[in-house]
Amino acid sequence: LRLVAVLKAILEGEKDAVLKRGHHLPLSFHRRQEELKFSLGLQRLQHRVREIQALRDGEGPGSLHSAGLLLSPMARAAPQELPALILEAVKELEAAKQQVLKRIQIWKRQQQLAGNGALFEENLAPLQKRCESLVEVHFQLHQQVMAASAELGADLLPRLLERFNEVLSSLVKR
Repeated sequence: LRLVAVLKAILEGEKDAVLKRGHHLPLSFHRRQEELKFSLGLQRLQHRVREIQALRDGEGPGSLHSAGLLLSPMARAAPQELPALILEAVKELEAAKQQVLKRIQIWKRQQQLAGNGALFEENLAPLQKRCESLVEVHFQLHQQVMAASAELGADLLPRLLERFNEVLSSLVKR
């Protein structure tokens, strides 16, 4: 982890140095960076769903390691940590939703500018794939929350369901 932290700091320093010299990175670089951030966030979210499933099923860390999955310290926690793990997953779901909504807003703005003659990327396939992937993970996480409703209690469950509805509603409306 220290090696990763050192490499990350070096790369961020180099990126800052390049940007300070007045050279701007091409738009394709920023778009690719955005795609990678979303992809990483989605993978992290899918991993959280698997952690929640494993914790609910009472499987130990060994069974997930044998499946080739890396565990966060939270997944090794006792079942009373299930609500905290679910809350973290919902927070990540909301962050991924924000990324999708930002991309939708950019697409809408580009479409408006196309009316004035600007170049416009009409391909909706990447945006549609993002939305479909996010909705798929949304439903998986929702299933885990409903299956764990007894462990979550009467206070937390309605708040979680409201947050799930808000995520889905905002994706559909925009």
